[in-house]
Amino acid sequence: MSVVDPNHVLPRTYEWNAAVEHSITSADVFTLTYVGAGGRKLMRKDIYIAPGPNFSGEFDLLSNHGTSNYSALQAQYRHRLSHGLQTLLSYTWSHSIDDVSSDVNYQNVPLGQFSSSPERGPSDYDIRNIFSGAISYDIPGPGSGVLKQVFGSWSTDSIIYARSAPPVNVVTGQNPFAGSVLSGASSVQRPDVIPGVPFYIYPSGAPGGKVINPAAFTTPVPATAQGDLGRNALRGFGATQWDITLRRQFRFTERFSLQARGDFFNILNHPNFGSPLSYLSSPQFGQATLMLNNYLGSGGQSGGLNPLYQIGGPRSIQLALKLQF
Repeated sequence: MSVVDPNHVLPRTYEWNAAVEHSITSADVFTLTYVGAGGRKLMRKDIYIAPGPNFSGEFDLLSNHGTSNYSALQAQYRHRLSHGLQTLLSYTWSHSIDDVSSDVNYQNVPLGQFSSSPERGPSDYDIRNIFSGAISYDIPGPGSGVLKQVFGSWSTDSIIYARSAPPVNVVTGQNPFAGSVLSGASSVQRPDVIPGVPFYIYPSGAPGGKVINPAAFTTPVPATAQGDLGRNALRGFGATQWDITLRRQFRFTERFSLQARGDFFNILNHPNFGSPLSYLSSPQFGQATLMLNNYLGSGGQSGGLNPLYQIGGPRSIQLALKLQF
């Protein structure tokens, strides 16, 4: 049975921004923007199993108990097409905070529980630093003759993407709530922190070069309590990828042309890893078990795209011929 809080109202988001733009030259523009947003009365979902004698099965509750805040400083440089070169560089420094990050994910501390330990913390998707760059360049070639037929009409495109690490919410894997399904990977009970023990260790050969240290945490006492570790307090792994395309245009007539191209994804074959397992009851706690493309696909997050179409995989090459008319 799924029910909606009888006092339900429409969720709302308030947004504000301010921008300054400066034309450096006739082809170059720099923009600096502050962006803010506040979400109020946001939806959240809680699942209960047999919560009372009148409800013996699953009971899903939807309510308006979510809030969020977002602030970002965005810088952008644009070079309009000039002398065959076109460029777009963007950097964002941001912080997203909330007490629940999804209206469909049920992995929330049940309402009315642990009121002395608020859930407000970094959003599940809080990425502090993101840089992206796109460059397109028409390579100059010989003006005439046989050399023009060989070296003319070549172009290249590059996309560079880098970001800092997303949050990791460390939990015990235990379920202190009777009548709920919040255990294992779905647990929401966080551990207590052991003072003086580092959160990360760096064993040789570990994926991504680090592991979350299980010795830094302990199960709360009593076992029905919430730990003192904050929600989404730790971080996983950053990501970096450089894609490049080399293409050539063969023009037969004004209407017909053939494009030959080679696309090189993650050309440097830089390893990118998904977030580590975050529940202490797992024997692989703290370790990354998937490459980023598999983690973003069906392997790590439900509803993701096929890993073939995600960033973060090993180097791959695609060759293509396109008839354009």
